[in-house]
Amino acid sequence: MKIILSHPTGNANVRAVLSGLAENNMLHEFYTTIATFPGDMWSKLGASRSVADLKRREYESALAHKTRVWPAREVARLFATKARLNRLVRHEQGSFCTDSVYKSLDKRVASRLPYFPNKQVNAVYAYEDCALETFKTAKKLGITCVYDLPIAYWQTMRELMSQEAERLPKWKKTMRAEISDSNEKLDRKTRELELADIVMTPGKFVADSLPETAKEKKIVIVPFGSPLPGPAVSNKSADHNRPLRVLFAGSLGQRKGLGDLFEAIKLLHTDQIELVVLGSLLDDLSFYQKQLPGFTYEPTRPHAQVLKLMASCDVFCLPSIIEGRALVMQEAMSQGLPLIITPNTGGEDLIIEGETGFLVPIKAPQIIAEKLHWFLENRQAIPWMSQQARQHAATYSWRKYANTIASELKNYIQVADPKPTTR
Repeated sequence: MKIILSHPTGNANVRAVLSGLAENNMLHEFYTTIATFPGDMWSKLGASRSVADLKRREYESALAHKTRVWPAREVARLFATKARLNRLVRHEQGSFCTDSVYKSLDKRVASRLPYFPNKQVNAVYAYEDCALETFKTAKKLGITCVYDLPIAYWQTMRELMSQEAERLPKWKKTMRAEISDSNEKLDRKTRELELADIVMTPGKFVADSLPETAKEKKIVIVPFGSPLPGPAVSNKSADHNRPLRVLFAGSLGQRKGLGDLFEAIKLLHTDQIELVVLGSLLDDLSFYQKQLPGFTYEPTRPHAQVLKLMASCDVFCLPSIIEGRALVMQEAMSQGLPLIITPNTGGEDLIIEGETGFLVPIKAPQIIAEKLHWFLENRQAIPWMSQQARQHAATYSWRKYANTIASELKNYIQVADPKPTTR
């Protein structure tokens, strides 16, 4: 069995799927925009600060002969972004916007499929917004379509974020990306799901967000993996002589529930909590400081430095309204942080109540405040919860994620493929 996988940029879960398919001798080819490999010219260029983005596109050497790239449009997008040529990367409209990069790669993959001999490729594995043309061609050729949906389905997204725009109008500007997709883009998403035979999801929340018409498909839930656990810091959280450091990490918008976390902090009205907010701004910093004076803002940084910052904090809070499965939760747990999260983060299974953290409803600042107050009152329990969080996060490995996906695909596609006729 052979599978073609495509993704424009690559990320931790894409790399894990690639490894799983390759190890199980299931990967036919990988299609992307930019790919570097250890020791090649692009990898060496990536060592330069000015083109550090290239380093994030580095893959295992063993994948080099199976990787096909179309870099021009993505290189232009990266250049235009750094040069602040905003008109060229404007959402859905710019010549080199993210959508144009996704569509271009999708068309490239679709154009290649007819050239493979019959049954040389059994399935195509593509991600949201980069699958429509690939799936349309694959269907004509009798090739199984595997759709990876990393975040809740668009109808659920639109409904919940529209409610948030009404509930917290001050935060509407931070929700622009979630409520501004054109009808054409939403139609593409709808058609992609319709054409899919298998839908891969990272958690129950995403699977539950699918429309009833999709429930007849093969739906697979496979949680993402965690980083290796960081070293334990003994009894740091039991120190009552310093504020409790509560960390939020992610884009600074209401999709992540930041407005509700700010409100919870205001309800507590205490100087015993230091809120650390790490992530990309979706409005001027002054907007956030006006909503909650006194929090500590930390800009985005390389992954190793993010983990180091996490290790300096005590509790991680992500009261998201919409996610797929926020990787940052397991990253925080790997560094010993118990969680306060909503089911909509996609990480409900990460919570062993009172041991690895607490689950709270969405849109519930009062309950978030209650859980933060519990940590203030029970600081002696945090070192033990920190260890529980580390241990639980370690049960989610990228290898397990990769092998589960490979196994599910192997089982399904073997059943789905027509058996050869005998004469």
